[in-house]
Amino acid sequence: MADRNEPLAAIKSRRNNTLNALVAGVPYIRFLGITFDRRGDELTAILPFDEKLIGNPMLPAIHGGVTAAFLEVTAIVELTWTAIWQDMEEGRIAPDAAVPESLPRLPKTIDFTVDYLRSGLPRDAYARARVVRSGRRYASVQVEAWQDNRSRLFAQATGHFVMPEQG
Repeated sequence: MADRNEPLAAIKSRRNNTLNALVAGVPYIRFLGITFDRRGDELTAILPFDEKLIGNPMLPAIHGGVTAAFLEVTAIVELTWTAIWQDMEEGRIAPDAAVPESLPRLPKTIDFTVDYLRSGLPRDAYARARVVRSGRRYASVQVEAWQDNRSRLFAQATGHFVMPEQG
């Protein structure tokens, strides 16, 4: 059970360290430059604009593969974050990117369907995932991505995942 008298700074530090270790443990997340803004247990993925992300320089537009990867990474991190939340809060786990065996095993993608709603413009992109169902073996996640206006999505996705075995 969580310590009700634990200082707020210690709680925030544990949450931030866990999230940072989770993200740092996946080289492709670092390559794309994806970061996560954490507010309590809510995560917003951020894909900072970089010229290397452009697929069509004539428009210019973010490459569709980058968009799909951004959405899939957002889904996997949200799913893992949700799955480890209780253990992290109660101090049973403390992932450290420098100690790979301390990192939680990530869900494996079964299928991932992306709806490209409009071109991704040459600017920062944001995404949030919502776990629709998560059991011991299977999970379903929906993701939405936007740029300047949260109500004007440029892509959305649905993914199904095999959850890692506990232990």
